[in-house]
Amino acid sequence: MPLEQLPLEQLVLASGNKGKLKELRHALQALPIEVLSQKKFDITPVEETGLTFVENALLKARAASRVSQLPALADDSGLVVDALRGQPGIYSSRFAGETASDEENMQLLLEKLEGVPEERRSARFFCCVVLLRHYRDPAPIIVTGTWHGQILTGRQGQGGFGYDPLFFDPQLGASAAELSLAEKTRISHRGQALQALIKHLQPSPTT
Repeated sequence: MPLEQLPLEQLVLASGNKGKLKELRHALQALPIEVLSQKKFDITPVEETGLTFVENALLKARAASRVSQLPALADDSGLVVDALRGQPGIYSSRFAGETASDEENMQLLLEKLEGVPEERRSARFFCCVVLLRHYRDPAPIIVTGTWHGQILTGRQGQGGFGYDPLFFDPQLGASAAELSLAEKTRISHRGQALQALIKHLQPSPTT
């Protein structure tokens, strides 16, 4: 059986973000795959030098797979705000500086959008998920997801992480921080991408 068709038993998540690890494990719980944090292998976070979400996800997955010698999954995701011409984008986690906290990033976003009316506060969360079966994998699985909404003028909700308290879904009438993990997994940008990934990982029905 070719390597790319071998069933996965373990994969390493190329992230030290506890929130992402929790969401990933929840999304993949129906599959017989053990999801390991890169901290287990003392993997140093790679410098994200790419100019797109796809490039950065590939960089992270390849570094994690090389060190762990296991299949690696990485996501690169962020908030794209139309009124800010796409900012913070790939710099979402470090919008207010390399060591910025979620609170500092949210505060800077609110400051930059001060005075912008509701109808111009449209935004979307974008996620790219990459799976490498080995670090030289020439044909990685790449899936994406997009979650449309708008930016609130103040924080709303206590859950989630990152910009979740500021991201409002008009169809649900709630911020991302007000959703349960199950709800968020179902509709979020990362949830969409992971559901697409699961379709790739599920074994084909026998004939």
